[in-house]
Amino acid sequence: MVLQKTLQEIASAINAELRGEPQLTITAVSPLDKAEKNHISFINQAKYVTKALSSQASALIVTPDIADSLSGNLLIMRDPYLGFAKVSQLFDTTPYPQPGIHQSAVIATDVELGDKVYIGPNAVIGSGTAIKDGAVIESGVSIGENCCIGESTRIYPNTVLYHNVTLGADCILHASVVIGSDGFGYANEKGQWVKIPQVGGVVIGDGVEIGSHTAIDRGAMEDTIIGQGVKLDNHIHVAHNVKIGDYTAIAGCTAIAGSANIGKHCTIAGRVSILGHLSVCDNAHITATTFVNKSITKPGAYSSGTTHQDNKSWQKSAIRFRQLDDMWRKMKQLEKEMLQLKQNRETDNE
Repeated sequence: MVLQKTLQEIASAINAELRGEPQLTITAVSPLDKAEKNHISFINQAKYVTKALSSQASALIVTPDIADSLSGNLLIMRDPYLGFAKVSQLFDTTPYPQPGIHQSAVIATDVELGDKVYIGPNAVIGSGTAIKDGAVIESGVSIGENCCIGESTRIYPNTVLYHNVTLGADCILHASVVIGSDGFGYANEKGQWVKIPQVGGVVIGDGVEIGSHTAIDRGAMEDTIIGQGVKLDNHIHVAHNVKIGDYTAIAGCTAIAGSANIGKHCTIAGRVSILGHLSVCDNAHITATTFVNKSITKPGAYSSGTTHQDNKSWQKSAIRFRQLDDMWRKMKQLEKEMLQLKQNRETDNE
């Protein structure tokens, strides 16, 4: 089925000013260079105006400044990228299953099932768990004992929730997520590792999205907590007792060690490493490959990764790096000798 909306309907949905034909039919959202007739696209920088002029898109989402240099069908708003996101939702074709319980699902007798719930093939739901209204549990999902799945939350295939995991409403867990596995806790006894039972749970707020193959450990004694509106990419590791504040977004392959406390409205790029038992304040923005080894107390951008070089240049840089300590010691010695010469000269002039 082809989705379609009028330009007026789209303008109302994204709260944009309409300039053009209100009844124009839009059937898809596309990038400028791929757009066809009856498609809508967006630009938010003046440097793309030339591309817009040659695009086949029937309508564009643009800023007020850019609108002055274009004609045709325009939706005008301060943040066209946000408009693009909202229009994309209007044309989302992701399949959504009808409510029902597949005959192969294994559900404990005391599980609480809300209205209009879907439970797919071979799903397993443990004792004491509650599945709220409109939740979708897809094939092969395993949910342990005493969990709670919020309203309209969707869990994609082969995801595993251990016991005592709470998910808020309107969450999305993509395939093969693991939540509530044991944190990495051991004591050493004469060279052998003694396991520390992880008896906390995991509490996840409303509107959280978690990418494929991400793992969130349960707390050792207290809960691991993921705040409202948090967005986690694929292949992230969140260790035990970590707390992530509301509306923070974290990109793929980042690892956060135990008991770290991440603030609200942070952005953390890919392959960042954050040591345990430290804090990152609200509104901190950490760039790719950064190693965070001490607390961040002031909002702002933080980096430590270096950009790539050709291999020969990198080898030279690596050698220079190893020489820095000797160079520093020599520089301090030169400073000391120069200071002594200056003092001697001043003494001679007296």
